[in-house]
Amino acid sequence: MLQRAPMYSYIPVHDIARARAFYEGKLGWKPAQERPGGVVYEFADHTGCFMYKTPYAGTSKASQAFWEVADIEREKAELESRGVVFEHFDVPGMNTDSDIATGSGARAAWFKDPDGNILALIQTLA
Repeated sequence: MLQRAPMYSYIPVHDIARARAFYEGKLGWKPAQERPGGVVYEFADHTGCFMYKTPYAGTSKASQAFWEVADIEREKAELESRGVVFEHFDVPGMNTDSDIATGSGARAAWFKDPDGNILALIQTLA
């Protein structure tokens, strides 16, 4: 039932204008819709997210969302050229080299938005 419907993640933020400057300016997102209380962004394969204002923004210690990418190094370099700073996490069971962790059949790199939300790039290994 639900697997036939598109799934949207939430991006909680304190300040919509500041968050839009980051997501649209640094990540290159294009808004699909502006709704009362937030902004909808759409991605490949009918996926997307809803950015909304909340006092609880940035309180999660886990990733809010990830993008499945074909070339993590290329995507990371592109984001770094736009001013995105990647985090260094020591994850049990994964080896980390230059802020890209490898293990369990994938490579991952994490960064934070201005509210402290953790976002990730994931490249599945063959």
